[in-house]
Amino acid sequence: MLEAIEAGAEYFIGIFQEGAGWFGAVVVGIIPLLIILLTGVNALIAFIGQERINKFAELAGRPGWQYSFIRYLALPVVAVVALTNPMAYTMGTFVPEKNKPAFYDAAVSFVHPPLGILPHVNPGELFVWLGIATGISAAGLSLTPLAVRYLLVGLVVIYLRGLVTQFIVDRMIARREAANTEPATA
Repeated sequence: MLEAIEAGAEYFIGIFQEGAGWFGAVVVGIIPLLIILLTGVNALIAFIGQERINKFAELAGRPGWQYSFIRYLALPVVAVVALTNPMAYTMGTFVPEKNKPAFYDAAVSFVHPPLGILPHVNPGELFVWLGIATGISAAGLSLTPLAVRYLLVGLVVIYLRGLVTQFIVDRMIARREAANTEPATA
Protein backbone atom coordinates (compact mmCIF):
# COMPACT_ATOMS: atom_id res chain seq x y z
CA MET A 1 0.00 0.00 0.00
CA LEU A 2 2.83 2.39 0.93
CA GLU A 3 4.59 1.63 -2.37
CA ALA A 4 1.44 2.56 -4.31
CA ILE A 5 1.21 5.91 -2.48
CA GLU A 6 4.88 6.58 -3.16
CA ALA A 7 4.46 5.69 -6.84
CA GLY A 8 1.39 7.97 -7.04
CA ALA A 9 3.32 10.82 -5.41
CA GLU A 10 6.25 10.35 -7.79
CA TYR A 11 3.87 10.31 -10.77
CA PHE A 12 2.10 13.44 -9.49
CA ILE A 13 5.29 15.44 -9.02
CA GLY A 14 6.62 14.02 -12.31
CA ILE A 15 3.81 15.76 -14.16
CA PHE A 16 4.93 19.11 -12.76
CA GLN A 17 8.59 18.34 -13.36
CA GLU A 18 7.81 17.58 -16.99
CA GLY A 19 5.87 20.84 -17.26
CA ALA A 20 8.72 22.75 -15.63
CA GLY A 21 11.19 21.20 -18.07
CA TRP A 22 9.03 22.23 -21.01
CA PHE A 23 8.61 25.73 -19.56
CA GLY A 24 12.37 26.02 -19.05
CA ALA A 25 12.96 25.03 -22.67
CA VAL A 26 10.49 27.69 -23.83
CA VAL A 27 12.04 30.37 -21.62
CA VAL A 28 15.53 29.54 -22.82
CA GLY A 29 14.62 28.85 -26.46
CA ILE A 30 11.58 30.55 -27.91
CA ILE A 31 11.17 33.63 -25.68
CA PRO A 32 14.60 35.12 -26.50
CA LEU A 33 13.94 34.39 -30.18
CA LEU A 34 10.58 36.18 -30.00
CA ILE A 35 12.12 39.18 -28.26
CA ILE A 36 14.87 39.46 -30.87
CA LEU A 37 12.37 39.08 -33.73
CA LEU A 38 10.07 41.75 -32.30
CA THR A 39 13.04 44.06 -31.79
CA GLY A 40 14.16 43.46 -35.36
CA VAL A 41 10.71 44.09 -36.82
CA ASN A 42 10.30 47.27 -34.78
CA ALA A 43 13.73 48.44 -35.95
CA LEU A 44 12.75 47.68 -39.55
CA ILE A 45 9.54 49.68 -39.17
CA ALA A 46 11.51 52.58 -37.68
CA PHE A 47 14.03 52.34 -40.53
CA ILE A 48 11.36 52.23 -43.26
CA GLY A 49 9.24 54.85 -41.52
CA GLN A 50 5.70 54.68 -40.24
CA GLU A 51 4.59 57.17 -42.91
CA ARG A 52 5.75 54.91 -45.73
CA ILE A 53 3.98 51.91 -44.23
CA ASN A 54 0.80 53.96 -43.91
CA LYS A 55 1.10 55.11 -47.55
CA PHE A 56 1.51 51.49 -48.64
CA ALA A 57 -1.64 50.58 -46.75
CA GLU A 58 -3.51 53.47 -48.36
CA LEU A 59 -2.35 52.24 -51.79
CA ALA A 60 -3.84 48.85 -51.00
CA GLY A 61 -7.12 50.57 -50.17
CA ARG A 62 -7.55 52.07 -53.63
CA PRO A 63 -10.65 50.89 -55.48
CA GLY A 64 -10.43 48.33 -58.25
CA TRP A 65 -9.45 44.72 -58.79
CA GLN A 66 -6.00 45.77 -59.99
CA TYR A 67 -5.15 46.49 -56.34
CA SER A 68 -6.42 43.13 -55.08
CA PHE A 69 -2.92 41.64 -55.06
CA ILE A 70 -1.73 44.42 -52.76
CA ARG A 71 -4.93 44.43 -50.68
CA TYR A 72 -5.31 40.67 -50.11
CA LEU A 73 -1.72 39.45 -50.27
CA ALA A 74 0.91 42.13 -49.67
CA LEU A 75 -0.94 44.21 -47.05
CA PRO A 76 -1.97 41.22 -44.88
CA VAL A 77 1.60 39.87 -44.99
CA VAL A 78 3.10 43.23 -44.04
CA ALA A 79 0.47 43.70 -41.33
CA VAL A 80 0.98 40.27 -39.78
CA VAL A 81 4.78 40.41 -39.90
CA ALA A 82 5.06 44.01 -38.69
CA LEU A 83 2.18 44.25 -36.23
CA THR A 84 1.60 40.57 -35.30
CA ASN A 85 -1.69 39.06 -34.18
CA PRO A 86 -4.12 40.72 -33.27
CA MET A 87 -2.79 44.21 -34.10
CA ALA A 88 -2.45 43.26 -37.78
CA TYR A 89 -6.18 43.70 -38.29
CA THR A 90 -5.92 47.42 -37.56
CA MET A 91 -4.36 47.88 -41.02
CA GLY A 92 -7.86 47.28 -42.32
CA THR A 93 -8.66 50.88 -41.41
CA PHE A 94 -6.94 51.95 -44.63
CA VAL A 95 -9.11 49.86 -46.96
CA PRO A 96 -12.60 50.95 -48.04
CA GLU A 97 -15.53 49.67 -45.99
CA LYS A 98 -16.63 47.21 -48.69
CA ASN A 99 -13.12 45.63 -48.73
CA LYS A 100 -12.72 45.23 -44.96
CA PRO A 101 -14.29 41.75 -44.67
CA ALA A 102 -12.01 40.36 -47.39
CA PHE A 103 -8.91 42.04 -45.93
CA TYR A 104 -9.75 40.66 -42.50
CA ASP A 105 -10.30 37.17 -43.92
CA ALA A 106 -6.91 37.29 -45.66
CA ALA A 107 -5.11 38.68 -42.59
CA VAL A 108 -6.66 36.27 -40.11
CA SER A 109 -5.82 33.37 -42.42
CA PHE A 110 -2.16 34.36 -42.46
CA VAL A 111 -1.43 34.35 -38.72
CA HIS A 112 -0.55 30.62 -38.77
CA PRO A 113 1.40 29.91 -42.01
CA PRO A 114 4.52 31.96 -41.15
CA LEU A 115 4.91 30.51 -37.62
CA GLY A 116 7.65 28.10 -38.69
CA ILE A 117 9.81 30.96 -39.97
CA LEU A 118 8.51 33.95 -37.96
CA PRO A 119 7.20 32.68 -34.63
CA HIS A 120 6.67 36.22 -33.33
CA VAL A 121 3.62 36.79 -35.55
CA ASN A 122 1.29 34.69 -33.41
CA PRO A 123 2.98 33.48 -30.22
CA GLY A 124 -0.39 32.58 -28.68
CA GLU A 125 -0.84 29.85 -31.28
CA LEU A 126 2.77 28.74 -31.41
CA PHE A 127 1.84 25.45 -29.75
CA VAL A 128 0.18 24.35 -33.02
CA TRP A 129 3.43 24.73 -34.95
CA LEU A 130 5.48 23.25 -32.10
CA GLY A 131 3.24 20.18 -32.06
CA ILE A 132 3.81 19.65 -35.76
CA ALA A 133 7.52 20.42 -35.39
CA THR A 134 7.91 17.85 -32.64
CA GLY A 135 6.52 15.12 -34.88
CA ILE A 136 8.69 16.13 -37.84
CA SER A 137 11.81 16.35 -35.66
CA ALA A 138 11.06 12.96 -34.08
CA ALA A 139 10.96 11.51 -37.60
CA GLY A 140 14.47 12.88 -38.16
CA LEU A 141 13.37 15.39 -40.80
CA SER A 142 14.30 19.05 -41.19
CA LEU A 143 11.68 21.64 -40.27
CA THR A 144 12.77 24.23 -42.82
CA PRO A 145 11.21 22.64 -45.93
CA LEU A 146 7.92 22.23 -44.10
CA ALA A 147 8.01 25.81 -42.80
CA VAL A 148 8.71 27.20 -46.29
CA ARG A 149 5.95 25.11 -47.90
CA TYR A 150 3.51 26.06 -45.15
CA LEU A 151 4.32 29.74 -45.78
CA LEU A 152 3.97 29.47 -49.57
CA VAL A 153 0.66 27.61 -49.37
CA GLY A 154 -0.51 30.21 -46.87
CA LEU A 155 0.24 33.01 -49.34
CA VAL A 156 -1.83 31.34 -52.05
CA VAL A 157 -4.66 30.61 -49.63
CA ILE A 158 -4.90 34.14 -48.24
CA TYR A 159 -5.04 35.68 -51.70
CA LEU A 160 -7.74 33.27 -52.84
CA ARG A 161 -9.71 33.78 -49.62
CA GLY A 162 -9.52 37.54 -50.07
CA LEU A 163 -10.82 37.28 -53.64
CA VAL A 164 -13.61 34.85 -52.76
CA THR A 165 -14.70 36.86 -49.74
CA GLN A 166 -14.69 40.05 -51.80
CA PHE A 167 -16.82 38.34 -54.46
CA ILE A 168 -19.32 37.26 -51.80
CA VAL A 169 -19.40 40.72 -50.20
CA ASP A 170 -19.91 42.38 -53.60
CA ARG A 171 -22.83 40.04 -54.32
CA MET A 172 -24.40 40.72 -50.93
CA ILE A 173 -24.05 44.49 -51.39
CA ALA A 174 -25.58 44.28 -54.88
CA ARG A 175 -28.53 42.27 -53.54
CA ARG A 176 -29.10 44.72 -50.70
CA GLU A 177 -28.96 47.68 -53.08
CA ALA A 178 -31.34 45.94 -55.49
CA ALA A 179 -33.76 45.20 -52.67
CA ASN A 180 -33.64 48.83 -51.53
CA THR A 181 -34.36 50.19 -55.02
CA GLU A 182 -37.30 47.91 -55.85
CA PRO A 183 -40.66 49.65 -55.75
CA ALA A 184 -42.91 48.63 -52.90
CA THR A 185 -45.79 46.37 -53.91
CA ALA A 186 -49.18 46.53 -52.27
